[in-house]
Amino acid sequence: MIRVIRDKYGLNNNLVLSVLEKIPREKFVPREHRAAAYEDKPLDIGFGQTISQPYTVALMTHLLLAVRPGVAPRKGEKVLEIGTGSGYQAAILSKLFGKVYTIEIIPELARRAKKTLRELGFRNVFVKIGSGEWGWEEQAPFDAVVITAGIEDEIPERLLEQLKSGGVLVAPVGKGYDKVMTRYVKLKTPAYWHEGKTQGSKVKVSEEEVTKIVRLGGSCYQIQEFGTFHFVPFVKGSDTLD
Repeated sequence: MIRVIRDKYGLNNNLVLSVLEKIPREKFVPREHRAAAYEDKPLDIGFGQTISQPYTVALMTHLLLAVRPGVAPRKGEKVLEIGTGSGYQAAILSKLFGKVYTIEIIPELARRAKKTLRELGFRNVFVKIGSGEWGWEEQAPFDAVVITAGIEDEIPERLLEQLKSGGVLVAPVGKGYDKVMTRYVKLKTPAYWHEGKTQGSKVKVSEEEVTKIVRLGGSCYQIQEFGTFHFVPFVKGSDTLD
């Protein structure tokens, strides 16, 4: 699995890959799929949901960390995950952040993930049953937010509000089945926003990379896109279900 992520896709974040190497992915999939746990594909976990393919998990984790190259994640940092699913992504994040808060709208999946994480000894992961669009206000603000379901239109406003200044949000966004993996960095100051600059303007970050700077609500965000992926849709509901 690690070799495929590194050689086929060129993802060489040693910190992320070393964490993936330590987490037993087979423990997060139904027994009938365990033989395929380390194949490069998503697997059914019931209720119309899947555990994402390993590369997708690795990339989303990498994107959360890559805005601070060379800086190891700090124990005091908190991350919010929307869409617990099997609990696998939360387990990965638990090795990179001080605390992981994860929300799942399907009660059966949330309870199963919570049981798996507890049995495997992940004590810094906290699971809540509810709708991810509202975030987890009691624990905000967060250093990072990751959304593991496809966003059709816009990132829910509550999630942006609960992101710290300088924080990072990663989500698959777009109409239809195909989603574009997108990273939002909440700028500490509107450094690229001045008199005469219009929303959606682009700023060259390097010779190869162009970043879009937009204002969402009262904050400015640096937005970058990282290819097309397939995700189950983001499901909305009441704030807290359990």
